Amino acid sequence: MLVPTFTSPLASYYRRPGGPWDIPSLDASLAGVAAPELADLVARVAGGLRARGVDAGDAVAWQSANRDEIAVVYRACWRIGAVAAPVHHLMGPSDVAGVLDAVQPVLVIEDLDALPTGDPVEEVWTDASSLAAVLFTSGSSGAPKGVLHTQATLAYKAVQMRTAHGLGPDDCVLMPAPGAHISGLLNGVTLPGVVPFPTVFMARWDPEAALALIERERVTFMVGPPTFFVSMMQARGFSRDRVASLRLISSGGAGVGDAFVAEAAEAFGARVKRTYGSTEVPTIITDGLTIGEVEVRVDGNGELVARGPEVCVGYLDAEQSAEAFTADGWFRTGDLAAIDASGAIEIVGRLKDVIIRGGENISTAEVENLLEAHPGVRHAVAVGAADPVMGERVVAFVEGAADFDLAACRAWFTERGIARYKTPERVIVVDTLPLLPTGKPDRTALRARLTNPE
Repeated sequence: MLVPTFTSPLASYYRRPGGPWDIPSLDASLAGVAAPELADLVARVAGGLRARGVDAGDAVAWQSANRDEIAVVYRACWRIGAVAAPVHHLMGPSDVAGVLDAVQPVLVIEDLDALPTGDPVEEVWTDASSLAAVLFTSGSSGAPKGVLHTQATLAYKAVQMRTAHGLGPDDCVLMPAPGAHISGLLNGVTLPGVVPFPTVFMARWDPEAALALIERERVTFMVGPPTFFVSMMQARGFSRDRVASLRLISSGGAGVGDAFVAEAAEAFGARVKRTYGSTEVPTIITDGLTIGEVEVRVDGNGELVARGPEVCVGYLDAEQSAEAFTADGWFRTGDLAAIDASGAIEIVGRLKDVIIRGGENISTAEVENLLEAHPGVRHAVAVGAADPVMGERVVAFVEGAADFDLAACRAWFTERGIARYKTPERVIVVDTLPLLPTGKPDRTALRARLTNPE
């Protein structure tokens, strides 16, 4: 048992693009699943979880690409006070094993086509401080971090984002971010529940499919890294008419500069907002200004720290929690920032060495540890190379045998069950790696080599 209990789910309904629900008891309609039908299914799945021994505070895990059943499982967990512990669908076997070992779930749902059902469980309201979800994110140390969010942190953020974005029942969100990601959970599950408006889940990103869904479902709101919107603009089937319903784009991560904002606003005819946040502190800054009740300041070393009602309550690992939070409750974001006289906030760099590829955080330490485990590699450094589509791509500089090339690198990562998005996309073999006076790798010099090759 991780924690005590959690509150009931918020009312909402969800759409599943491309086909009807797989559960025969629900209306097989492409127009969506109405709130009463969803509530009935949630109640029966909650009963199924309870019948399988899941109690308040127990963790329930699953691994799946986006589909409507993800929202059902989240809400069924919360109805009985269980803790949702989704596993990112792109995680490889070793990643999955590490997550399950850390969470110790009472139940792992192997197949979302066959959700456990039982006697319906009525809504139960309990302590808002109870744990709701454990979401895993890459840390600068290389060890995945299990981020803990409560009913209070998630509910506050959902209600506050409704106001910040001016969302209403006539809106509709397209959600390609996975349900195990804070963006997928916030914008695809909890935020639609407080408006309410429909969610259109995408199992995998495909720009042509996204254009078809926006046009067919009259999508008005979309969240994602620049790579999503750039790929749609470059798609053969793109036209302003097909995206006419889209009025609001919220984009964060690497690559959200003035040029992207202007180009996307013109192409889509929509308001484009720059957002900043993380799994620990979801969407706390929009267009350079804080939103809601969150407080931010810049420490003496230039690091942005934050505290507020949406900030996570810590990590599964107590040592990671102690390192991330100050004694008076400020969360250390690991990002360097500057705040001007008007209060506008600009993120200028990162203290933590994390590569952000297509909206996914990749720990450089994890990549380096895997590379250095190879018998042909003496030392390795991973850096992010700027990319107009993905934001950043993983580049590995290695000291070692000259025959350790990209193909060998990919084979090594695949053998160890590591997610493809973490695998370096370029390998550069060097005689020696440049070092700082402290003996640490000179990452700045290595990044410079990418733009100014010798």
